[in-house]
Amino acid sequence: MAKEELLTLEGQIDEVLRDGRFVVLLDNEHRVIAYTAGRMRRYRIRTVAGDRVHVEMTPYDLSKGRIVFRESGEGQRAGGPQRNRSRR
Repeated sequence: MAKEELLTLEGQIDEVLRDGRFVVLLDNEHRVIAYTAGRMRRYRIRTVAGDRVHVEMTPYDLSKGRIVFRESGEGQRAGGPQRNRSRR
């Protein structure tokens, strides 16, 4: 059986929840609860309230999704503060 096609929608992060999930307001005015994809966690891509994101959703449950991309806007910097990552 073929894998179902995922829906990819754009929206803006409205609220950051405690357990690493986000409330995302989609462009079609629906609110969904979303979590960050594993690759975004691995590369430490930070998302804060107000960021524009792409959310993948399954057609079976349209109230939950996975954040797969964070758009870099004009007001956002490409990198964050640099830390000293040397091991001692």
